[in-house]
Amino acid sequence: MCGIIAVLRRPSTREVPELVELLGLLESVSNSLSVEDLKILKKQVESLDFVNSQLKGLPGFLALLTNEGLIPAIETSLDRLFDFFQNPEVQPSLSSNDVEVLNVLSSRMRDLVWSIKNDRVGSYKRVSDLTSKKFPPSHQGFSALLSLQQALSGLDRLEVRGRDSAGLQILVWDHDLADFEIPEDRLNDLLFCSGSVRKSSNGSLLFVYKTASEIGDLGDNTNSLRQSIVSDDLLAKALSGKNVKANIVGHTRWASVGLISESNAHPVEASSTKQEVVTTVQNGDIDNYADLIASYGLEIPKGITTDARVAPELWQKNRIDGISSEESFINTVRNFEGSVAIAGVDASHPENIFLSVKGSGQALYVGLAEDAYLVASEPYGLVEMTNTYLRVDGEELIDDFSEKGQVIRLDMHLAGTVEGIARKTFASNDAKVFEEDLSETEISTRDIDRGSYKHYLLKEIEESPSSVRATLRGRLIKGENGEFDVRLGAETFPDQLKRDLELEKITKVIVIGQGTAAVAARAVATAISSELGETEINVKAKPATELSAFELVSDMSNTLVIPISQSGTTTDTNRTVELVRARGAKVIAIVNRRNSDLTDRADGVLYTSDGRDIEMSVASTKAFYSQVVAGYLLAFAISEVVSANKQSKRKAVLEALNSLPEEMEELLGLRGHISQLANRYAPPRRHWAIVGSGGNVVAAEEIRIKLSELCYKSIASDVIEDKKHIDLSSEPMILVCANGITGSTVDDIAKEVAIFRAHKAAPIVITDSEPGKFPDALDVIPVPPTHPYLAFVLATMAGHLFGYEAACSIDSQAQPLRIAHAVIENLTNDRLTEQSAISNDEVFDRLREDLRKVSNFFFDELRNGRLNGHLEASTSVRLASLLRYSLGEIPLDLYQIEFGRVGTPSLVIDELAKALVLAIEELTRPVDAIKHQAKTVTVGISRSDENLPDVSLVKRVLESGTSRDCISYETLKLLVSLDLAIDEVTGHTRYRISGLDTDNPTLTIVDREGVSLGIKSRVERDLELRGTKHRVATSKKVLLTKGLRDERTILLIPEVKDGETTGINLLHVSLHKNLGIQEIRKVLNGYYNRYEAIQDAVRETEPSFREDFLSKQSIEQLLVDSVDLVAERMRGLTDD
Repeated sequence: MCGIIAVLRRPSTREVPELVELLGLLESVSNSLSVEDLKILKKQVESLDFVNSQLKGLPGFLALLTNEGLIPAIETSLDRLFDFFQNPEVQPSLSSNDVEVLNVLSSRMRDLVWSIKNDRVGSYKRVSDLTSKKFPPSHQGFSALLSLQQALSGLDRLEVRGRDSAGLQILVWDHDLADFEIPEDRLNDLLFCSGSVRKSSNGSLLFVYKTASEIGDLGDNTNSLRQSIVSDDLLAKALSGKNVKANIVGHTRWASVGLISESNAHPVEASSTKQEVVTTVQNGDIDNYADLIASYGLEIPKGITTDARVAPELWQKNRIDGISSEESFINTVRNFEGSVAIAGVDASHPENIFLSVKGSGQALYVGLAEDAYLVASEPYGLVEMTNTYLRVDGEELIDDFSEKGQVIRLDMHLAGTVEGIARKTFASNDAKVFEEDLSETEISTRDIDRGSYKHYLLKEIEESPSSVRATLRGRLIKGENGEFDVRLGAETFPDQLKRDLELEKITKVIVIGQGTAAVAARAVATAISSELGETEINVKAKPATELSAFELVSDMSNTLVIPISQSGTTTDTNRTVELVRARGAKVIAIVNRRNSDLTDRADGVLYTSDGRDIEMSVASTKAFYSQVVAGYLLAFAISEVVSANKQSKRKAVLEALNSLPEEMEELLGLRGHISQLANRYAPPRRHWAIVGSGGNVVAAEEIRIKLSELCYKSIASDVIEDKKHIDLSSEPMILVCANGITGSTVDDIAKEVAIFRAHKAAPIVITDSEPGKFPDALDVIPVPPTHPYLAFVLATMAGHLFGYEAACSIDSQAQPLRIAHAVIENLTNDRLTEQSAISNDEVFDRLREDLRKVSNFFFDELRNGRLNGHLEASTSVRLASLLRYSLGEIPLDLYQIEFGRVGTPSLVIDELAKALVLAIEELTRPVDAIKHQAKTVTVGISRSDENLPDVSLVKRVLESGTSRDCISYETLKLLVSLDLAIDEVTGHTRYRISGLDTDNPTLTIVDREGVSLGIKSRVERDLELRGTKHRVATSKKVLLTKGLRDERTILLIPEVKDGETTGINLLHVSLHKNLGIQEIRKVLNGYYNRYEAIQDAVRETEPSFREDFLSKQSIEQLLVDSVDLVAERMRGLTDD
């Protein structure tokens, strides 16, 4: 696991903004804080967006540099704005739609305030910390330091992917340094360690800074790099040159091949005896690196053991053979086997950075910022500078003539533009980059800031009360009578769906999700079922995959499906929604992310939190609470429509929902107690179980997921009363969720706890009852009382905290072993680099001094049984034995008897290092980055036998070249309806659209077929996108119409990717002459509810609607002519 970062910046031509004017804008906004007028608020957001954009890049930095005295006033205004919009008060007069607009604007306002304060002003301060007082930088030198700071900031964020070593290089040219000013020792370090300098034949200088330490915290590496940069007078002098330029490449590493050392840290270089300086950084492993070394006779210095050294060596070898830098780079990466991402620099071409991605599991993101490219191996490495990026994917097949993978050359002279990105295949074929290839991320640095927290997970758990408040904001309304009510707008709860519920057309409600969302779905289904108890509506929860595999029927028009998803991109859930919608089901999505795939598939959307509440930890926590709360709101809204459950505890539950955030905050205050219990009971027990009854079954299921993810255990989840019949023989630690239980049920659960304890299990009870109610519990986690319907939420939160603390406790057992391994690594590095001639006996003697404390800790933990839960017996025995040999407690003569090999000091040390690595792996719990899992699951079911409806029109659209991914689900449904009316498709023309969000959008012809080939197109002489096609592009809606000039009937289908219209497919069609009245009705209903619109227009003047009169007009007239004209014809028939 590694991270790549790179920055390439061109000289800026933008004028330095007037900071006084920008401060005036900020103060104007901060002095008129209000959320009552959304138009004013929108303008205020635009003002802050302008300030943020002006402070970007070198011009913004220079504005702050020359007006440093204004920064305190800027920060005061920003603090006032952030506090106000952290939890804006919603006026009861605001409609639900206005509340949603307010949420969007408030979130955007917080992003902008954060960005100005931390990414602009904060970046200025951090650049100032890098600035030499002895050799002040020129303006262009400041540009280089700004790039350095942004690279270091990106490395900080990427360190969650690995942090045992890090490196950063800065290549400078057009500097004013003379050759004699460069110390020889810095030029001649063959291992390319920190402080090394390389000089190219064109005079450019490459400075490298590295750090390597197996032990440390996030942020330590970049702090070390910053100190090295600040103390380097030679670099400072180079950056004082008037016209100096620079490119930056950096890397953070979690070693998979090679020792942890500066020489193995990236960047790595080719042998210094060669002609030119080439360096690379690498993610992933080159599986055939040993073969390449042998095949090409590559010379790798003795102190370097990383596979990454192969890349620059082979690249430079190809250059010597007379191949250009770019072609040799392509030839180099083409030789690699495995999944690999590489960034490379050739010092003889300093204005370029070369990138390559090959294989699955690796990607690079090229961010396009003002006058700059920023490259990162994760999107969150880019967002300080830009939200716009090109994804370089190792699995994408760009053309039909080469293997998967891409090579990119970035050009400094066009930095920040698509024109400066030269993309090629591994066959060296050009693959031009278009604006349509770019993507946007909604993540901001505010989302990915850990603050003072050690882990994102703890931060996100502690943010949960705020997420719940945001979910309730504007939806849970307190009336004048003091009672709460639920208000959901049509964008969440469509009017048509309400009518269907009122008319009892909806008889089934199915709540679906996957993983944590599936557990939330169970809670939501229970809430809805409770509220609809007196109706005939059947309510159930299902994993999305179970619904799509076993419960689909041909007609699901009587079904409301409620999918729940944090990201809105879960493939299993989205595919299931696609299938149920094609069968007529209505969909209301509970989702956190706006403009996600799931929102496009839904009739209504209920956003959790503010619609963009990012979770960086793989283990989802705050999303779960918000999903449950959103589900309760929806349950009450549905109940009100169908007038269900007169015995509902609505008033009490709504009051409890309102106070839930405060109770969650109170529970967070118990973290210290929960931490003590987790540290005491989690490490020694190998078997764990979670039990709950009633609503707490949901809590048990969700806690099981989090403890499994965080602690790497397979954990049982059962109903409390069932546990004694199942597996008490394993003597597990049992978390008992007994929250919200009253009356005799408390006594019954106490008896179950007594049974657990009698069977030598370790029951820990989560309860809001008096601790004395459970005398046989090993310990109790007390939680605040709330309404029994919601008690499981607090039990879940207590379980989440327990899981976090348990993972931290288990991981802490590995720390002394990491220290021991680091000692061995350091000694090994010294011997490999021949920096000290250490004999085997001396190695043993030095090791014994450092291993003694570690050994004492290990054996204490072993004797106390605290390692029983998570260290394998074979690992414990092997490590214990090797430690005793290393400490001299067992003679080396006995080593062969135990291990089958003659014992020598070097062999024992090597085997001890391997045993330590294995033990460390078994005990390590990284918390935020979970093995084998990703934050967004984008693979899953395909249900290929349940593919698109078998209709000829849809097939024809796909055959003509429109990608399935570019057909929205609304469009798909509409095409299925129109298929009944289409007699024949006689030809098509496909257009590509560019610049739709600009004042001059254009379209070009991509492909033609059939009758289209004989028709002259206006686009052949005029590329402007206008008229009907412009309307289709901006509305993203299918349109059946007639050509203005030739009266041909055409069907215009927008091609939409990532929410943006990228093209239009124009089909030439002929319509059926005779359709039955039922077919007409179905077609009209499917085409934007045209049947209802015609009916309403007729009944404006007529007492009744004669459906049979529809057949008096052609289907073309009914679909193409205006509704008023169709109605007028029908009224004429009535008069006759």
